[in-house]
Amino acid sequence: GQPMDEFTAGQLCRAINTVHSVSYFLPDTAERFAALGLEGRTAYFAARSAPMGAVSARTVAATFYNFNPDLVAQSIPAAWEIASPQTVTALRYEIVEDNLPRLLGDLVDTDRFRRVTALLRKAADAIPDGDGRPLYAAHAEIPWPESTPAQLWHAVTLLREYRGDGHIAALITHELSGLEALITHTLAGIGFSVDFAKALRGWSDDQWNAGLASLAERGLVDGNGELAPAGFELRSQIEDLTDQLGYRPWRVLTDADGAEIAALAGEINARVQAANVFPAGAFGPRYGQDR
Repeated sequence: GQPMDEFTAGQLCRAINTVHSVSYFLPDTAERFAALGLEGRTAYFAARSAPMGAVSARTVAATFYNFNPDLVAQSIPAAWEIASPQTVTALRYEIVEDNLPRLLGDLVDTDRFRRVTALLRKAADAIPDGDGRPLYAAHAEIPWPESTPAQLWHAVTLLREYRGDGHIAALITHELSGLEALITHTLAGIGFSVDFAKALRGWSDDQWNAGLASLAERGLVDGNGELAPAGFELRSQIEDLTDQLGYRPWRVLTDADGAEIAALAGEINARVQAANVFPAGAFGPRYGQDR
């Protein structure tokens, strides 16, 4: 069959990413990390960075890219005094093992779920290396889990962190800071709502306005504080470069494989939506679109 193209691969990675993202919002997640002594946001910062080891707040802020480093510093490195990175990672995978079958129900026992898991694992195994991709490289050290749902989650996580590290390279290439990247993404309507972006990423109104002003100086934001045509064009260039940098592993899959993954992603997304796992009012009007 025909190998899928860069754009399709990017769309697929985004479509199937829900299965990864939902892991941060499962009710069980907060409870079980709290039982370990990691409350609120600390659980998120610790869970996602733990594969890198007991890293500093600056390292987490650098690799996650769009969080206020001061917010990160409220959680990291204090988290590592409470629980080791190894303990945090083990718990994260246990939560996924326990919760995904509950959330997705009988879908996880179907042949197509097993087939798509095998396809995504094939793509993840085709990632060439971790050069310049610290979050991917760290997660690639984790052994493959036993159950099919957890394998799907792990494959998606490897592919999305590989793509995400490449996305940061694209943002740096186009000289957008973490805050400016968040603002342009939010103003495009394809990410969080403005209030949710500020709250979740820890930026004050003053900091956000300073970011808007620096973007306005570059002609990327207009006088009404909305994304200017040049801003939309820049987001488009960044997404094209991100697709290009994330493409290597997807070349081992065909268009037919892609259609199968997309169909399952649609069903997964429908079940996640029906379960009301994500907070209300979190997302912009064009959430999930690429540009």
